[in-house]
Order: sequence, then C-alpha cells, then structure tokens
Amino acid sequence: MADLPSQAQDALLSAATAGEPTPAAWQAWAERVRDAAGRGACLRIRGGGSKDHLGDTSRGEVLDTREARGIVAYEPSELVITARAGTPLAEVEAVLAERGQHLAFEPPRFAFGPEGASASTLGGVVASGLSGPGRVSRGAVRDHVLGCTVMNGRAEVLHFGGAVMKNVAGFDLSRLMAGSMGTLGLLLDVTLKVMPQPVVSATMRFEMDQAEALLQVNRWAAQPLPLDASAWWDGLLVLRLSGARAAVASAVQGLYRERRGEVLAPPVADAFWQGLRDQSDEFFQRARQAVAQSGQQGVTLWRLSVPATTGPLEVHGEQLIEWLGGQRWVCTPAAPAAVHALAARVGGHAQAVCRHQPAPLVGEAALSPTVRRLHARVQQAFDPHGVFATGRLTSA
Repeated sequence: MADLPSQAQDALLSAATAGEPTPAAWQAWAERVRDAAGRGACLRIRGGGSKDHLGDTSRGEVLDTREARGIVAYEPSELVITARAGTPLAEVEAVLAERGQHLAFEPPRFAFGPEGASASTLGGVVASGLSGPGRVSRGAVRDHVLGCTVMNGRAEVLHFGGAVMKNVAGFDLSRLMAGSMGTLGLLLDVTLKVMPQPVVSATMRFEMDQAEALLQVNRWAAQPLPLDASAWWDGLLVLRLSGARAAVASAVQGLYRERRGEVLAPPVADAFWQGLRDQSDEFFQRARQAVAQSGQQGVTLWRLSVPATTGPLEVHGEQLIEWLGGQRWVCTPAAPAAVHALAARVGGHAQAVCRHQPAPLVGEAALSPTVRRLHARVQQAFDPHGVFATGRLTSA
C-alpha cells in the first residue's frame, strides 16, 4: 500500500453503501473470504467455466458466482445496463437485442465448451477482458465498463464508477477489473455502456498474401471508410463495413473498383464473424485439434497483441490476423520463451490460449517485470491476505 499514491489508497479502501438490497449470496461469500484469509487459503472465482482454458486453474478453492444473477437496471435511452456478475451473457444479450442494442465489443461466448454458449457470465466477460472482431473500431471491454461493485480480500464491498459516461479526474478503478482474471477481487455487479446495433453491415473478401494484407488494411484504415473489423487467414483478407446505409454502400463500391473484392451474402458473413468472435470457426477448430494431437509440450495456440503496423511475424505455424493487424493468433510448436521474446521484440505481448495442459508453462513470463510489479502492488492493496492470488493472470 505504501507504494501507491494516497488518492489511490483512499479509493481502494473506501466502501460505499449499495442502493439495492444485498443478495444473500454476497453475505455467504464475505464469510468465505474472511475464512480463507484466516486460513491462508486461496479462492478461485468461477462462473460457468467457459474460460477455464485461460491461465492456470489448478490453484484455489472454487467460488461459484452464479448464485447471484439477474439484471439490476437497464435504461435503453441512456445506453446503460447493470447486472450481477453471475448473470449469463446470453441473458444480457437477449434483453439488449429486444431494444435493438448490443455489447459493441462483441465478447466471445466460447460455445465450444461443454456447456455451450450458456456458460459465459457477465463477470467472466469483464474479468477476462476479451473482445471480439469489433474491438478495433468500438473499443475494448474496459472502454465500456462504467462502474462495478467488488468484494476485496478483506470482504469489504467497494463501489467504483457510476452509470454515466463523463470526464472525471482521479483513478478509474472499475476498469482495472477488466482483464484481471479474478486476481484483484470478486466482481459482484457490473455497469456497462451498450450501443445501438449497426444500421447496416457488409462483408467483403479479397485474395492477398499476409504481407500485402497488412499493408493494405492499414492503408484503408487511414481513409474515411466505415471499416468495422478485419481478418486475414490462408490468403484471404475479410473486411466488415458497418454504419449508415449510404456510407457502407459507397465504401463497398469504392473497394470493389479498387480491388475487385467479393461481397459475401449476409448469412455467410454473419456465420463467419460469429465463428471468429466465439473462436469456433475453422482456424480455431484446427488449432484445438492440433494442440490435442500434439501431446504434452507440443503445439500451443497463442494470442499476440502487437502494434497494428507490425509486419509478418517470423514464427513457424498457422496464423490468423485480426484488428487491422493488432491481434495475431499463432498455432505453433515454438517454445514459450521464443514466442514471448518475439512479441516483446515488436512491442507487444503474448498469451497462451490453448495448450495440452492448463498448468503454467515452464519459463513462461506473460507479464513484463514492470507490469508484474505494478500488478503486485495493486493486488496488495485490494487483497493483502492473498485470498484471490491464484497467479492466473501471470500464468495466462
């Protein structure tokens, strides 16, 4: 705590009073947190288990968040929704769809898991910090988090943020929870910004190699085009254009004249982007099969976050590229240290997404030393007894 500024310490340790009744599950969880702190035990936060393949899940006693679920408040005119962390993502998306709205960052639903798409919870969406194809144009999960309620390692209930988008001074601690993998505290409820669904979308496909695709997509991104998402794999670049009808129609005509791209039929396009979002399309199916068949210390599917202008990565294995070049999926037998070094060399970082065993890989360093130190300080402030210190974030 002494390493953090006084403003951050005050924010981290100040608890407010909720306006709605406290769910009974929260009280039971508080008892579990206090008990774990007293025993020196560790708790692993888990919703539907749709993200059990991310990071080391071997440590900690499971705390199931699905005991508290439901939508607390939804204001379609204000584009804001608040729901318990254990609420199924499918339930939230169904309610939004009735009003023509959606979660614009397109969180993956991981329908390939044993429980299908119904397993994913809203808390898991925020805690994992994962976004789909629309992230490049609409922002990441953390950009849509307006506020949250968190139980820290002292069993205190803390309220961060609010229910409106506005400029404020100070520490935006609610966004710290996005991507924390449950290592900072237990999410109790989340308030998210939602967006209207696009008026119209069109998908175009072009034949080109990886190097040309990276150059071309960055050139198009610099132009006033309604470019919403991109993906390259196996010699094909696919673009999604979304927005006003006239703008999309004009962009499609211009791109067709320039490169003679193919316009995909809506059912085909929708299936493609859904498969990409949920990591269930052909590339991911082949990657998971390759991992399963390779055995221990064999093939691993990696997710690399790199500058969008980075050229082709020199690594053996199949690649899929999203986010105008900013996200690279690599299925490779290369050693973990080599993959992390490659990502660091171009100014990015790597995360093992699918491997033969969920246990941490020897010598793996998912976070840089600087980020690791900062995370440790924040975790000490939230969780001085290490109740949520599963190490899952640093092993991901």
